[in-house]
Amino acid sequence: MDDSVYVGNAGKDAALDQGWLLGHFKGVGDPRHSDAVEIKWGVHPRGDERRQWVRGEERTALLVLISGRFRVELPGRSVLLAEQGDYVVWGHGVDHSWTAEEESVVLTVRWPSVPGYAVPRGAGFTSS
Repeated sequence: MDDSVYVGNAGKDAALDQGWLLGHFKGVGDPRHSDAVEIKWGVHPRGDERRQWVRGEERTALLVLISGRFRVELPGRSVLLAEQGDYVVWGHGVDHSWTAEEESVVLTVRWPSVPGYAVPRGAGFTSS
């Protein structure tokens, strides 16, 4: 077996680490460890929201709607993702928050992968 290869299932693996599949937070030596990029498979029940805005954003992000209805709040702008494949990209310096208007699955890609943005468990979401 090649230790530089990882095969998994996004739905199953995401449940193990708050949705995160790849990024700086995975162990060094794990093929999913990266300082360059983060990838999240987010499964959100209706009404789930990030209660604390991300402030001082240093990353660029791409969020793609897989299913459901998902709203991303940006300074002075609210973006509704309602059709499969709808997406939004925001860059360095653009703070954000979000709400799942319906049960939703979203794929988020952020770069670079840097620590400092995690909300403590139970402190920033309406669901666990």
